[in-house]
Amino acid sequence: MAVCDVCGNDYDKAFTLTQGDRKGTFDSFECAIHAFAPKCTHCGCTIIGHGVESQGKFYCCAHCAKKAGVRGVDDRA
Repeated sequence: MAVCDVCGNDYDKAFTLTQGDRKGTFDSFECAIHAFAPKCTHCGCTIIGHGVESQGKFYCCAHCAKKAGVRGVDDRA
C-alpha cells in the first residue's frame, strides 16, 4: 500500500501523479487537486477546470481575469 502525500492515508488504491518534475502519491482526486491545482490569482479559489492563463498568472474564469486587468477574454464565445 502507499501513503497519501496530503492526508497520510495508507491506501491500497493510491495512485501517483506526475507533472514535469513534480510527483506525488494520493488516495483520492480530492487530495491530488489540493496538491497540484493552481489557485486563481484574483480570488484564490482552486482551479479545477480549464481556467484562464495570462502572462504566467492563472485565473479561474474570464471574470476574474478581467478584474485583474486582462483584456480579450470571455467565458463564452
